[in-house]
Parts: sequence; structure tokens; C-alpha cells
Amino acid sequence: MKIIVSIVCFSIVGFLCVSCATSKNNTIKIENISNFSYIDKVVSLSWKDVKVKYPFLEVDNFRILDANSLKEIPFQLEMKGGTEVQNVLIQISLDSKNTLDLLFEVGKHSEFSTKTFGRYVPERLDDFTWENDKIAYRMYGKALEEGGEGNAYGIDVWVKSTDRMVINERYERGEYHVDLGDGMDYYHVGLTLGAGNMAPFLNDSIWYSKNYTRWKVLDNGPLRTTFQLEFDEWDVNDKKMKATKTVSLDAGSQLNKVEVKYTYEDDGLKQIPVVVGIIKRTGNGPELLDAQHGVLGYWEPKHGDNGTTGVGVIIPSKVNNMQVRKDQYLAMFEIPNNEIFIYYTGAVWDKAGFITTEKQWFNYLKETQEKIADNGLFIGL
Repeated sequence: MKIIVSIVCFSIVGFLCVSCATSKNNTIKIENISNFSYIDKVVSLSWKDVKVKYPFLEVDNFRILDANSLKEIPFQLEMKGGTEVQNVLIQISLDSKNTLDLLFEVGKHSEFSTKTFGRYVPERLDDFTWENDKIAYRMYGKALEEGGEGNAYGIDVWVKSTDRMVINERYERGEYHVDLGDGMDYYHVGLTLGAGNMAPFLNDSIWYSKNYTRWKVLDNGPLRTTFQLEFDEWDVNDKKMKATKTVSLDAGSQLNKVEVKYTYEDDGLKQIPVVVGIIKRTGNGPELLDAQHGVLGYWEPKHGDNGTTGVGVIIPSKVNNMQVRKDQYLAMFEIPNNEIFIYYTGAVWDKAGFITTEKQWFNYLKETQEKIADNGLFIGL
């Protein structure tokens, strides 16, 4: 009899917990107070705050629903390289002045599609390559640098015309310079900053680092991939510099979020002059040099049958100057010594079919800059 009563009581408590979670009065509200629409935006909810609102939730046994449609919303538990959950990432679309109510309830969630992925590629000279459902990128490792031929300093772009993850497929087949139906790598980097890499700029010179030597994956999908690259010390104007770069790519975005930390042994230099650059091609291509708002954009000349790549950078701080210098577009500014600085860089391919003209690309960059400067999403926990 006592066993039956205990089971009944436990069932009632469980039912009440689920009912509590699905009550409209106990939702998490996301309100778009801006004049922009957010499409496939990855939003971060503090796990600590979620647990305060729903103390009965367990990390491995809950799901999230749209309170109006009761449609399940994909999510990711963000760890930031640790063992404890830091945030719950969700992907939403929300029109201007509209509101989304989220229901958290106990139960197993569905299997979510992988929309971001990245990995170290030892079989290809220490590449580190990452992608989302829109585009893919690559940075180069120590083995390529020590090989003596074909080294490159900047960020590489792999264009895609599919939302599938393609990195492993392309490496496995050993051929990614030909479009076999899902895109390719035709982007040339060489000894430049490529598609938006950063470097110190002192004494009127760009001081390129060596290629990265250590890597760490902090999170890896399905909605956000974040990794960290460390660079050995190198000489910058007769003094030693070292760097760490942490890169995040969200599902649905063309742009990476890049956190850079430069440590320079000159303690008297509190602000380090730097440049972020985009390689310039031969021929005419539309350009956007908006130093006032920190937006640098480039729509490359068409690359034969391969189509056109657009590249862009957003710098959320004062930019001193933007100029063309030899074969690169450069944005010039300062960042604090031994502190993290955040900027955004990325690319688009016209043959992917989403952004197909320079006007659309430059508008995308301008709108994203405005959203970064003034986040229009209010989260009510």
C-alpha cells in the first residue's frame, strides 16, 4: 500500500512539474523591439537563469516548444570548453515588433540537424576547417608553414550550395577545387590576410604571425561551433608578440565572430595598431569602405564559371582609416594590449542562391552592423 501511494504521489508531482513548465504564465519571452526582422538567428539563454525559472529541469531530459504553435525548437547546450552547461542556444526567426513565447518541458527532445561543424585536419597539413549551413572556412597550420611551399596567412573560404556538412566529404575525396554539385574551394589566400584575418600594423608594416600551433574545440554544433587557435611568439617591430584567436560560427550566419587577444611585450604600448584585411583580385569589383560604421565589404569580380564571392568585415569600434594597399583592402584601428577584442568577418557565394548581388551583400553587412550595435531582442526570463 505504501509503495502504491508513493508511486501515485511521484506521478502527481511529475505531472505538476510538466504542467508548470507548459503553463503560458511560466514561459520565457523573446521580444523583437527593433525595426529589423531576425531570420534563423541563434539566441543565447543563460542556463543558470533557465534553471532558476525551471528548477526541475535536467540537462539531458527537456525540450523547448513554441508556446503558440507547440512546434519543437532545436537547441544546443553551450559548454565553452568546460564541463558545465553555460547557455542554451536556440535558433529562431522573429519579425519586427513580434514576440515568441518559449515553453520548457520535461521529456526527450528530437534529434536535431547538424548545422555547424569544425575540426582539426592533420591529414591535410594541419588545416583547421569549419562550416555551417551557408559557407565554410579554413585556417592554416604549422605543417603547411614548415612545408616550404604554398603557405598562406589569411582566412580561406570554401563556398557551398548545400546546407549539408561537406568538410569531411571533400577531404575524403581529396578534391575540393572542383565543384561536384555542392560548391568548392576556388578562393586564393596566399601571403595576405585573405577573408578578414587580423594582424599587427606597426611602423607602416603588416607583421604577419606564423601559422597556428595549438587548437581546441570549445563547442561543436548543432547550432554553434567555437574553437580556439594559439600562435607562437613572433617578432613585431623588434619585440615579441603572441596571439590567441577564438572563432564562433552560428547556423544561418555568413559571418564569424572572432575574439582576438594580442599580448605585446612592450608594456608602454597600451593600444596595438592592427589591420583587418581582404585580398583584392585583379579586375574591377564593387567595394564598400565605410570607416564611420566599421563596415568593409567587397564583391569580387566573377571567377569564370565558379561565380562570385563576396567578403565582408564588421568592426564594432572606432576605425581610423580604410584603404587599398597593394593587393588588399585594409581597415586600420587599435585594440587594447593583452585584452580580448571582438570583430566579425565572413563571406557569401552568389551561386548558393541567397545573396546574389553586391547590393544584397552590402545591405546584409550594414544591417548586421546595426543589429550588433543595438541588439533588438529582449529576453524576459
